[in-house]
Amino acid sequence: MIKAIIFDFDGLILDTETHEYEVLKEIFKEHGSELPLSVWGNVIGTSSDFHPFTYLEEQLQKKLNHEDLTKIQEDKFQKRMAAEIARPGVEAYLKAAKELGLKIGLASSSSYEWVSTYLKSLHLFDYFECIRTSDHVEKVKPDPALYIEAAKCLNVNPEECLAFEDSVNGASAAKKAGMYCTIVPNSVTKNMEFGEIDHRLESMAEMELEKVISLIESGK
Repeated sequence: MIKAIIFDFDGLILDTETHEYEVLKEIFKEHGSELPLSVWGNVIGTSSDFHPFTYLEEQLQKKLNHEDLTKIQEDKFQKRMAAEIARPGVEAYLKAAKELGLKIGLASSSSYEWVSTYLKSLHLFDYFECIRTSDHVEKVKPDPALYIEAAKCLNVNPEECLAFEDSVNGASAAKKAGMYCTIVPNSVTKNMEFGEIDHRLESMAEMELEKVISLIESGK
């Protein structure tokens, strides 16, 4: 029986991932190059040593000013995010979870400051009983540590949790932790090949939370 739901953050609650990729694509295009999704996709939902501007240098075979490029990237990203709201259905799921008496947690490979700042600006912070981020574990997704720690924090067993994810790395982490996992991909992750999952939604707005839980628990 599902007693808790645990959300990812980037790309699931707030679609930072699509904007991040679009900004990088703009910068690469301005330099006459491309950043293939097949390359960038490996970075989504995890922490990586991959640096896009080093990759750009390799493509152009010339040195670039990383500091200037990073500033351009941050400015473009902030302008995009200024008007961004939570993905469709997110708050409805949080409200439904409260009404159903479910515990609500969050597990993100990003920093606590990043996650909490955005959650507060979206007025969603108070829904979460527990937030686990890169500040709380040694290894982030696809390692299961974040989800295991979130379950401990909520005082439930992993098999009693339903995780909501948008990335391959995130879904892998949730399943390794022993949880059910429903994916809600965004425009950047929708065509990626996910491994073992329990359900897929194109949007949380397409099906009520109670119905999703019913399908999961019945094994459909």
